[in-house]
Amino acid sequence: MITIQDFSNVEMRIGVIVSAERVPETDKLLKLSVDFGEERMRSVISGIAGYIPDPTILVGKRCPFVTNLEPRTIRGLTSEAMIVAVHTEEGAFSILEPTMMQVPAGTRLN
Repeated sequence: MITIQDFSNVEMRIGVIVSAERVPETDKLLKLSVDFGEERMRSVISGIAGYIPDPTILVGKRCPFVTNLEPRTIRGLTSEAMIVAVHTEEGAFSILEPTMMQVPAGTRLN
């Protein structure tokens, strides 16, 4: 369990996926370039390739990401955030995407 204070330290923002491609020689990893409304795109390495047959369907999606994690190197690539998604015990998978309004890149989730 984490405390409410611990949770309040987690920064989640909406990012717009600008590009998505499979990481060579892996079955599970995708490399995403994500716009958070900052000066530069961030690279996100995510283990969701097994659920996304065609990564290009992610391009243009506005999704929540955890954005204040320390950068991590995965297969020689730097990951600068983590996508928030749903994976059920039955194996169903979905990215989360706000649909009620066009949320600007970089918007913080409360």
